[in-house]
Amino acid sequence: MWVPVRRCAARVVIPCIWRGKYFSSGNEPAENNRVTPMLRHLMYKIKSTGPITVAEYMKEVLTNPAKGYYVHHDMLGEKGDFITSPEISQIFGELIGIWFISEWIAAGKSAAFQLVELGPGRGTLTGDILRVFSQLGSVLKNCDISIHLVEVSQKLSEIQALTLTEEKIPLERNAESLVYMKGVSKSGIPISWYRNLQDVPKGYSFYLAHEFFDVLPVHKFQKTPQGWREVFIDIDPQVSDKLRFVLAPCATPAEAFIQHDETRDHVEVCPDAGVIIQELSQRISLTGGAALIADYGHDGTKTDTFRGFCGHRLHDVLTAPGTADLTADVDFHYLRRMAEEKVASLGPIEQQTFLKNMGIDVRLKVLLDKSDDPSMRQQLLQGYDMLMNPKKMGERFNFFALLPHQRLHGRSHQMNAQQSRPSASPVAGFDELTWR
Repeated sequence: MWVPVRRCAARVVIPCIWRGKYFSSGNEPAENNRVTPMLRHLMYKIKSTGPITVAEYMKEVLTNPAKGYYVHHDMLGEKGDFITSPEISQIFGELIGIWFISEWIAAGKSAAFQLVELGPGRGTLTGDILRVFSQLGSVLKNCDISIHLVEVSQKLSEIQALTLTEEKIPLERNAESLVYMKGVSKSGIPISWYRNLQDVPKGYSFYLAHEFFDVLPVHKFQKTPQGWREVFIDIDPQVSDKLRFVLAPCATPAEAFIQHDETRDHVEVCPDAGVIIQELSQRISLTGGAALIADYGHDGTKTDTFRGFCGHRLHDVLTAPGTADLTADVDFHYLRRMAEEKVASLGPIEQQTFLKNMGIDVRLKVLLDKSDDPSMRQQLLQGYDMLMNPKKMGERFNFFALLPHQRLHGRSHQMNAQQSRPSASPVAGFDELTWR
């Protein structure tokens, strides 16, 4: 067992400048530095078994059944801790809906498909997609569509149901079942809720993950003269109710996820993301469909991205755990490596490029021309700016897709944002949208 060795050995504290630069906004309000129920839980855990990994810390803080941030908070929107693209502009969700229809057409118009969203938030994105499906009902009229939502938060699933389902048709609930809730959308499409992707029925499916992978637990590693050492979280011996970062004195099992040719001096690895990508890849390779992933991220270039958000501001990740969102940028290079044998991948491509290729400028003009309300027009323009401005979300968010290899016949299976090779079968968003 390596835990007792770690506990007995000398602990190396990560320099304060490293933590201050990356993990703290530098202006946390004093009242946030308090002992929360989650902090008490974590301190008891650390005193019992020793320092914990960053991955275990994230998992506890975000999804602990009794005290987890996601389990008991409605964290989205202006009154929450962060706001997502679907909440900013209806255009975002509409263009995602168009993307799925475009891929459905390009792949041969199957008689049925499942739309599966991982971490659906308040249900806004799925709602916008369903509106597009209704507006293009003549295109989809002979297709049997069902919605499948993967959601661990009971609170959020209730909000999703209010957003998406027909009030006159009561929800079916069964806490013991893999499908813990069922309903029908306002347009008559069946909706089912699951806690895990593995529980969603296999079949021709389109998968959507928007700001889902960035909250999966990451292991953090620092390169030292002795080799890679994992970052752990411990109780600060100088302040009894405060946490601090420490380095493990020897190698840990998660080090196996670091590439042998890694050149960075600090890396974050997310085994859970690899497991999910492999599950998606296997499903797509066997039954067809596609996956679209949109998130904060990088292509294997960034180092330390672990951060917290509270009230739309950066928040020290170790302060008042359970009251703030925790996130780390997605390593798309790692996702591509996990997927490439079974399926083809496209991206990452910056959000502003993807949305421009999807026709966001045309859609904005249509909505502006239809609206005589000055406040609505201003809202549309502000939303567009937030989505497209490079200094806001335009370059910070990336899109990444998984598709069957045969879908990309005639083009490179891996195509990054810098390449623009012409293809006989373009993929909307990654190429300019074309209807055939």
